[in-house]
Amino acid sequence: MLTATVATPDSVAAAMALLVTPAPVSSPTPVATPTPAVPPLPIPIHEGPPYTYHTIAEGQTLGYIALLYNSSIEELVVMNDLDGPSALIQTGQLLRVPLQINNILPATPLIPDSEVVYSPAYVNFDITGFVNGQGGYLSTYYENVDGQELTGPQVVERVAQQFSVGPRLLLALLEHYGGWVTQLQPMEEQLRLPLGPRNPKGGSLYQALSFTANRINAGYYGYKRDGFWVFCLPDRSRAMTSPGVNAGTVGVQNILAIHSDWPTWQQEIGPNGFMAHYCALFGDPFTYAVEPVVPITLTQPPLSLPWARGEGFYFTGAPHPAYADGSAWAAIDFGPPDVLGNCYYSAVPSTAAADGVIVVARQGEVQLDLDGDGNIQTGWVLLYLHVALDVNTPVQVGQRVAQGDIIGYASCEGGLSNSSHVHFARRYNGEWLDAGGPVPLILSGWEVQPNLFPYEGLIIKGPEVREACQCWDAERNLIVNTE
Repeated sequence: MLTATVATPDSVAAAMALLVTPAPVSSPTPVATPTPAVPPLPIPIHEGPPYTYHTIAEGQTLGYIALLYNSSIEELVVMNDLDGPSALIQTGQLLRVPLQINNILPATPLIPDSEVVYSPAYVNFDITGFVNGQGGYLSTYYENVDGQELTGPQVVERVAQQFSVGPRLLLALLEHYGGWVTQLQPMEEQLRLPLGPRNPKGGSLYQALSFTANRINAGYYGYKRDGFWVFCLPDRSRAMTSPGVNAGTVGVQNILAIHSDWPTWQQEIGPNGFMAHYCALFGDPFTYAVEPVVPITLTQPPLSLPWARGEGFYFTGAPHPAYADGSAWAAIDFGPPDVLGNCYYSAVPSTAAADGVIVVARQGEVQLDLDGDGNIQTGWVLLYLHVALDVNTPVQVGQRVAQGDIIGYASCEGGLSNSSHVHFARRYNGEWLDAGGPVPLILSGWEVQPNLFPYEGLIIKGPEVREACQCWDAERNLIVNTE
């Protein structure tokens, strides 16, 4: 069995000694980490073989798929909660399929969770000040993002906000692969591919960072959701997490795996690899740890359905990724009654589900901070995606809104969408929270149910049940706000 060696808190000093640490300029303020009095939300214990997802192609049967993955029909039935060996399956349907994995990584921590998500550990971190103080290429970089010219630090901040991934981690990866933080003129290859040789978005820093953040999230939240994560390397080798590792470590290992063959990956995830660059920039990552990011005692504050009383929206999407396909299944979708299956702007407003302060407001995207401190990294934050801002009185950053105030109008703005809808998600202390629990999303008494596959599922309120579908059926998926 092959194993890998990863960094521990005690080995960080050795990693730091490998590189010359730049003079600290606008360095972040460390956050003291007391012994947590409350444990974090637990990571589920996975039983049975690891699995991946298979999209059924035309003509494929359970028998064929079982043969393809060296499995059995009976095993597929159990893994996918099917009615039996003769259950109907459809082209395009997702199935869980077993994997045979022999390479197991140790459960030694590499980096705390609070450094990987955009958590309270980042409240005092000045991205622009730090980047400008390093004097590298990133400090002189500009890019047009969605019609707005952003500086290099602003691009990093935009990605941190949208994906909720820690900017120190993003900057360390940008330095590790591209040298953009400390080098005024990186090499041509580093300018072309600033975030790794297999990042497909090399021509744009925003796109390359987005790809990177999404793959970090895939490992982080995939492990938290299923209790394991399978790393897939370009040389077709695979490895699996062992129980007990923290999710932040899995997220970092996952992005490093994308760019490495097996021998290189062993170096990258060890103390002499990526962590040496991180420590050279920021020191010991455990200095900034905030634990737990999400306590086991967490309960959701009261939230209302995000539209006006007396109005009805259709429940069109059960839990699915909050931002791109790598994040937690924190989002659900609602379609307005006046725009059915197309991308016209709705005239029916989407509203604030609770009192709060607007911390992000741009066309297609609004984020609402419920604790009112104006920090996107702390407490409860609600995401509204695909919302067009009001033309005459758009919400603005820093604006306080009350429950029921207009946020915007359902549209196809702010990402890929083939039908106008409101994409609604929650995060706490920077961590996206699965809509199906363990802290379930509840809106005006309607509770989202856990699901096996994204977009499919139910929401219930007492005896009332609604099923997520693109069917615009009043009895099947229409929810009227009666409060």
